[in-house]
Amino acid sequence: MSPTTANSQAIIGEPEVVEDASVAEQSTAWKMLKDAAIAIRPLQIKDGSIPEQGDHAAAGQHVATIVAGIRALSPAFPHDAEYLDALVIDFERWAADGFGVPDFLDSLVAFQPQQHRVDGIRHLVVFPMYTQNGSSDRLVEALIVETIWPEFIAELEAGDYGNRLFVSLRLIDFTPGYDTNSAVLFPETVAMREIPTFTWGAIFQDREAARFRRVTRAAAEITKLDLPDDAARMLDDQALTEKTFVMWDIIHDRTHMRGDLPFDPFMIKQRMPFFLYSLEELRCDLTAFRESVRIQKRLATLAEGGETLPDAEQEMLEHAGLVQYAVIFDRIFRFAITGSRVRNYDGLGGQLLFAWLHQRGVLHWTDTQLAFDWDGVPDAVVALGDAIDELYWRSIDRPKTAHWLAAYDLVRGVLTPHPASAWARGLPDEVLAGAPKGYTDAVLDDEFPLSMFFEALSKKMKPVIESTVGIRGTDD
Repeated sequence: MSPTTANSQAIIGEPEVVEDASVAEQSTAWKMLKDAAIAIRPLQIKDGSIPEQGDHAAAGQHVATIVAGIRALSPAFPHDAEYLDALVIDFERWAADGFGVPDFLDSLVAFQPQQHRVDGIRHLVVFPMYTQNGSSDRLVEALIVETIWPEFIAELEAGDYGNRLFVSLRLIDFTPGYDTNSAVLFPETVAMREIPTFTWGAIFQDREAARFRRVTRAAAEITKLDLPDDAARMLDDQALTEKTFVMWDIIHDRTHMRGDLPFDPFMIKQRMPFFLYSLEELRCDLTAFRESVRIQKRLATLAEGGETLPDAEQEMLEHAGLVQYAVIFDRIFRFAITGSRVRNYDGLGGQLLFAWLHQRGVLHWTDTQLAFDWDGVPDAVVALGDAIDELYWRSIDRPKTAHWLAAYDLVRGVLTPHPASAWARGLPDEVLAGAPKGYTDAVLDDEFPLSMFFEALSKKMKPVIESTVGIRGTDD
């Protein structure tokens, strides 16, 4: 028996073994594990270590409880047996080595959720990690999650939209790092001694769907928008919206790796003006929109020709239309006004989409009421995607900084820059002749301020957006 296990028995006894993952979050083992994970977090510093010797006894007790909880819960997650065994070893080694910077590489490599994409299958996830749009510190987080993988998504992934790395999840229960805006689980956030080849990335579509429903409902009321019937259905149906976001995200995610790309699509270790990130994320969303239009037209043509579509294709047809509404309303109503005005690249992308549609006459803000010409919206959205694709294609033959300038011109052609913008006035020769860092340094934190429409909308929507922190699919 290891010292950690003995310590666990002395303090808490062995929790009852859990064999049914569907009720794991109600078990004593999970409660003990979660409480211990929460208790150890204040002892950790930013890198995940626990430097104070006086805290090590308490930390050892918390680790012992976490380990006991993992062991008791493991039978409920047989598909993750190798990972959970390695996780116990990593926790015990961390304690035995004096709580230095945690190294959970071995358990991370053993965790392979992309190999179990079965609708409803669950995972127990415990790591020292930071959470994107949540905590920037590598603290112990514990989650129980559930896979969302309907049949029509499986068919999409097996066909033209293959993405073996993509995992779609639902939050069941979690520690405070996820009581935030974080809606992703990425392996690169875990504390580890070296960076392996990553084989998966997960998105919590239940959180995305719940945020969308709450924000869009409020924004539609404030702007007096008459929602199309299909879009309105999403606001009343969490499961329908979750599946819609899975379809959106699986196409979005694979787009980062595809197309005529002038640079590393994930922009890893690159410092660039934030509007470049705006265009990349928007490119991927607009590709999801474009592909959904294509899928909808193809399947609708078959159905109108008298062909009986299988159930999976019927769902695919239904959700292809819903993805288009989701992209537009999430981008315009949530992305544009969520977060700070400091290099907010998702916010800029939302502003850009709104202004593009307005300037092409398919979005109207008249008599303080928002309206769309829905027949013209798909072509207008696709045209913006085409403009970004053209920028990328041309920039394959351009120097980096020339690409940056061309990208700025694309955005400036739609949005009005800050009056004090050095980029808008024209960068001085010493910057143009210098290193790329000078270009980036010259970008204002809020290079493209909110329009008067979004300033007013933001004031009215702020309490609603703040209320979505930590939201889960069961909250509405």
